[in-house]
Amino acid sequence: MIRRYVEQIFNIFNYVDGVVVTDENAIIQYYRNSRPDLNCLTEKDVIGKHVLDVYVSLDDETSSILRVLRTCRPIPNEQQVFTNCRGQVVCATNTTLPIFDKDKLIGVVDVSSYERQGIMLSMNDNNKSKLYTLDDIVTLSPNMLSLKNKISKISDTNSSVMIFGETGTGKELVAQSLFTCGNRKNKKFVSQNCAAIPSTLLESILFGTIKGSFTGSLSRPGLFEIANGGVLFLDEINSMELSVQPKILKAIEEKKITRVGGEEPIDIDVKIISAINEDPIKCIKENKLREDLFYRLSVVYLNIPPLRERLDDLTYLVKYFINVFNKQMNKNIIDIDEEVEKIFKSYHWPGNVRELKNIIEGAFNLASSNLIQKKDLPSYIIEQIKMNNILPGISNKDLSLQEMVEKFECSIIQDAIKNSSSYAETAKKLKLSKQALNYKLNKYSLNK
Repeated sequence: MIRRYVEQIFNIFNYVDGVVVTDENAIIQYYRNSRPDLNCLTEKDVIGKHVLDVYVSLDDETSSILRVLRTCRPIPNEQQVFTNCRGQVVCATNTTLPIFDKDKLIGVVDVSSYERQGIMLSMNDNNKSKLYTLDDIVTLSPNMLSLKNKISKISDTNSSVMIFGETGTGKELVAQSLFTCGNRKNKKFVSQNCAAIPSTLLESILFGTIKGSFTGSLSRPGLFEIANGGVLFLDEINSMELSVQPKILKAIEEKKITRVGGEEPIDIDVKIISAINEDPIKCIKENKLREDLFYRLSVVYLNIPPLRERLDDLTYLVKYFINVFNKQMNKNIIDIDEEVEKIFKSYHWPGNVRELKNIIEGAFNLASSNLIQKKDLPSYIIEQIKMNNILPGISNKDLSLQEMVEKFECSIIQDAIKNSSSYAETAKKLKLSKQALNYKLNKYSLNK
């Protein structure tokens, strides 16, 4: 009987991320999750189980489902942060409604909209998630090998670590490696992207709340408490609200936190790893990061070099990703051809290793032979190289703006001629008149 109400719920709510329907005993009868990236639970994890066995950090008071079963009153738009039975912290806005058959309460439906918040990974249970290790840092570069050596040295200390690197360099990889090769590896690893937290929720997410401290608030732990004994990784720390930064500084220095609305300090033992994708000194000058917090977080400072500064790794990483995707896609790609190799070595790699991985994966979808060819690459790479390398062998800094424009125009015309059967076709491709094309051919001495 309960399941027939599900379709009615979908008609009421235009968009939901998750739906849980329980019977009058709080046993889950129906479950739907459209965002496995934010909530990893599947039907197999939850169907037939009691709510508190699935959402293990909740209790009779903090579970909106149990409160609705007890009061028979709906609870609209309540923000909740809870830990599920697979050790993941989920942040959601829930609307919980009673289900009646005539005058009898027969169950509850809970509709959720998830938020991209902190993820806790537990390494000491049967459902542990796979975290990166030091061996997952694939490199031949002396700078990166030195970085791996530093990770080994500092992984067992309690000192705060700040990781600086451009987008795609592997800051999460380094943070997880610090955890998995350290003496806290059997504790908790909590990862939180600071840019993902709305400013109004930031403090309560990090430090927890006391019931009644603000409208709709419940007693629940924050990420510092959840990570107690383990590691708390704060990514994109430069995106964090300035008003919260002094409180984080105080928590690290005193090793105590106080929940929002609370008075009693709570002792914490947490190793803090932070990451930043902008020059921290620049962030301090631009008032994005407090200077005192920077010095407290960067007791150990790790700098991940961008891919363009460690081209020794390029060929090695290409072969590594080819091997990975051969296994995943059941293909037999051998390598990249010589033309692609030249393109890769000329490209600036603004997205770093992550971009390289995505390009290799994209090429696997398009490749028609056992070599990745130029035609298998995204067009933006070719265009970017043309823009950055207007004339091979001549540095752009030696040319005036007019000279660079002319060299670029010349290269475009040469490319069009190469791919046309006649000058008439070239003119058509370039959307020029024959007279205009002839003028440019003479200008650049291309008609000889």
